[in-house]
Amino acid sequence: MPSTKALQWLSLVGIVWLQSINGTNTNFPAYSSQLKNALSMSQLQLNNLAFASDAGKLFGWFSGIAAIYLPLWLVLMIGSTLGLIGYGVQYLSITNQMSSLSYWQIFLLTVVAGNSICWINTVSYVVSIRNFPCHRQIAVGLSTSYQGLSAKIYTDVVDTVASSSPVRRARTYLYLNSLFPLIVCVIAAPFARAIELGAMPQNTNFGFVLMFGITIATGIYSVISSLGVFSSSSSWKSLIGTCGFLLVPLAVPLAEKIKDLVSAKLKANKVSRVHSFTAEESEGRQRMEEEEFKDEELGREEVDDNDDDHHGVGVRDEMGVKSMMLSLDFWLYFFVYFSSATLGLVFLNNLGQIAESRGFSSTSSLVSLSSSFGFFGRLIPSVIEYFFSRSKYMVSSSALMAILAAPIAGSFFLLLNSTNHSLYISTAIIGVCTGAITSISVSTTTELFGTKNFSVNHNVVVANIPIGSFLFGYLAALVYNKERIGDGKCMGMGCYRSTFIIWGCLCCFGTVVAVILYARTRKFYNSRQV
Repeated sequence: MPSTKALQWLSLVGIVWLQSINGTNTNFPAYSSQLKNALSMSQLQLNNLAFASDAGKLFGWFSGIAAIYLPLWLVLMIGSTLGLIGYGVQYLSITNQMSSLSYWQIFLLTVVAGNSICWINTVSYVVSIRNFPCHRQIAVGLSTSYQGLSAKIYTDVVDTVASSSPVRRARTYLYLNSLFPLIVCVIAAPFARAIELGAMPQNTNFGFVLMFGITIATGIYSVISSLGVFSSSSSWKSLIGTCGFLLVPLAVPLAEKIKDLVSAKLKANKVSRVHSFTAEESEGRQRMEEEEFKDEELGREEVDDNDDDHHGVGVRDEMGVKSMMLSLDFWLYFFVYFSSATLGLVFLNNLGQIAESRGFSSTSSLVSLSSSFGFFGRLIPSVIEYFFSRSKYMVSSSALMAILAAPIAGSFFLLLNSTNHSLYISTAIIGVCTGAITSISVSTTTELFGTKNFSVNHNVVVANIPIGSFLFGYLAALVYNKERIGDGKCMGMGCYRSTFIIWGCLCCFGTVVAVILYARTRKFYNSRQV
């Protein structure tokens, strides 16, 4: 019989692989300029395509409902098939293997492709929450941190196979976006499933410490390679290194399996020994075993009673969608996300055009940098949650959001400086903070509105992303078009100066709203401290 703990950790490895290729929309800035030229689009049309990818999240609640009624492997297959259709048809069109598509057909295909991400995300969240009930925030945050690596992985592959031609690079991105998720879903589907854990408490401390070590090492390698320590001629070495780090987490379930085999063998050897006991010795031994059994049962009850206190903040209330949307805390939370992480995502979506307008040519390195720092940003909340859960102090998610929103606002104002250093620093900070808030939002949704309806509730929360993508992206496009000369490209700091000021002010507003949310929920978090 397979080890329950080994299967538990194997499911997390499967989720890590799924998340590492699921950020197909994050590599859009790397080829947006080439796509704009190839399809002769205006800046406004290009921004609308970036919005279309996020608009798929408006229908993300379908995946939440599907996860309730369908097997999780089928939900994965539906999601990867949607991505295959959305990106695959675009690839066939741009390579002239089928008739050319109209702009609105490309727009709708991009919506479908964007929606595919929700299906894979939903499975990842559900499996993490079910398989690690005592450490659900940590498991979700750790696994979703790997989605921050997606753009880095795709860029490494493109740099390896299509580093010369910009048009070929754009085609390769679309090709990889269509196939990679499907291939990895087929590989990971047998592992990414809910495991019956039973009543026995699971000690996962060693596994999480090992996973944190592996994940941090992966992030450090990703940042170093993104900063250009490796020469461009060695892009394939960077790719091999990244793939190698993605295989290392398999060591955790393997170690658990070996540990169980050794334990079973020792127990079998102990049972095989035959001893002669007198009647008194047998009676005494039986009495001792009964006492030991009682002690074990008492210990298990204590662990079960304390699990919620020591390994998670718990939940404040179980709410359905209607109840959630009628609560003031939902709208405060919605606008915090809307005015911080969503603004960061819109900036990253426009990174290609922003870099081009400033005369910065190495857009792919910026995308890799934002991806690598986004990876660390998504990981940080899990590290904080894990180590604070072992103490008597519990960290408020809303307080963390307020702390993270402020640096995003500062980064937008820093972008008013024309140097490349300010672009690098701002991109890194926005990547870290946006990734962290994205990760925190998963645990915040469960803490404020419960776990029973999480798959639907969280997809409603993240509906703010397409709304913000449209509004903020449209604003950026209008300013861009106003500043450009004639029908050509807009070059210079004026293209996005006003946009950065407005975004920075909105992010300051988000910081204030996060403080208000913290004030309203502080009593709940304080009551969970032990």
